[in-house]
Amino acid sequence: MTGAPDLVPMDVAGRAGRVREAAADAGCDALLVSNLANVRYLTGFTGSAGLVWMGADELVLVTDRRYGSQSATEAGQAGASVRIEITNDSPREILAAAAAGASRIGLEADSVSWADQRQYAEWFSTAELIPTTGVVQRCRQIKDDGEIDRIAKAASIADAALAEVCPLLADGPTEKAAALALDTAVRRLGADGSAFATIVAAGPNAALPHIRPTDRPIGVGELVIVDFGALVDGYRSDMTRTLAVGEPDASARQVYETVRDAQQLGVARAAPGAPIAEVDKACRDRIAASGWADAFIHGTGHGVGLEIHEQPWVRAAADEALQAGHVITVEPGVYLPGFCGARVEDTVLVSNDGPRRLTRSPKELVVS
Repeated sequence: MTGAPDLVPMDVAGRAGRVREAAADAGCDALLVSNLANVRYLTGFTGSAGLVWMGADELVLVTDRRYGSQSATEAGQAGASVRIEITNDSPREILAAAAAGASRIGLEADSVSWADQRQYAEWFSTAELIPTTGVVQRCRQIKDDGEIDRIAKAASIADAALAEVCPLLADGPTEKAAALALDTAVRRLGADGSAFATIVAAGPNAALPHIRPTDRPIGVGELVIVDFGALVDGYRSDMTRTLAVGEPDASARQVYETVRDAQQLGVARAAPGAPIAEVDKACRDRIAASGWADAFIHGTGHGVGLEIHEQPWVRAAADEALQAGHVITVEPGVYLPGFCGARVEDTVLVSNDGPRRLTRSPKELVVS
C-alpha cells in the first residue's frame, strides 16, 4: 500500500538527517541499522532481509536478489535518498567499502546477536564498534502527518470491525471464533492484516491480561476483553474494549466502571509538555481509590507505529514529557483471578489541540 493515493505522503527523505544527529549524540560517526522496522523507516523497504549503512553523507541499503526490484520500487515510492546494493553473498565487501574512513560505528544493540557482533568486528576491523540503544526508535517517536494518517485509518478500520462483530457475541461464540471474526473483518474492511494477535478473553480468562483466545464459549453476563488492531501500510492501531452480553453482576460492573473512569483520566493528561508519568499516575490513582491498586499489573501504555509496542513507554518510571506527534496507548486494567478482568484502551494522538482519540468505538459495557 506504500504510496497509495488515498494516504497522506510521509516524509521518508527527511528521516536520515534526524537519525544522523541522534547517532552523533550517541558518539557515532556512522550507524549500521539491522532492526527491520528501522530499515523500513529509513528506506521504505519491507523485505525480510536487509541492512542499512548510514554514513556521514550517504544511506546504503544492502539486500539480496530476491528483493532487487522490490527494494528499488519501494524506496522510490517512499522518496528515500538511498543507494541500493544487491548481493547473494555476504555483504561484507559492500559494507566495508562504505565504512572506509568511519572510526566509531554504532550497532543496534537490541537487535544484534553475539555472533553478529563478532562478525561485524571482522568486517569493520579498523573502527570502534559502539553499542547503541534506541537511536532510530527515538526519532520514530514523533509521527509526521503521513504516519498519523495511516494509524488513524487503521484505527478507523478496527472501529468498523468491532461494530460489525459485536452483535455476534450475543450468539455465545467461543473466544477463538470471535477473534477470527474480528481478524476477518479487519482484512475485508481494507487493512493489510491484524496489528498483532487478537485477544478475546471472557469471564475468568479476562483476568489473564494477554491470554490467547480459547475454545471457551462467551457466557451471558461475563466481562469480555477484546484487544486488537489493524495494520495499514506498515502502521498499527491498538484498541481494547470490555464488553458484556447481558448485564454483569454489580461487582463486575464496578470493576469495569473503575477502569473506564481511570482510562478517561489518563487520556485527559495526554497533552504536549505533560510528564508521561502523570498519565500513568492519573490511571493508577483512580484504580487505587477503589481498592484495586495491586490488580493493575502492567504498564499504562506505549507508543504505537511501525511496531505495536514502541517508544515512548507510558509508565511510572518514565522521565520524559509528551510531545506533539506522539501516538500512545492509554490502557489501564484490573484483573481479579478466578472472577473477571477489565481493560479499556485507545490509541491517542498527542496534539497541540490536546489529546485526540484515534480509536473511537463507544465504551458502553453491555452489548445488545
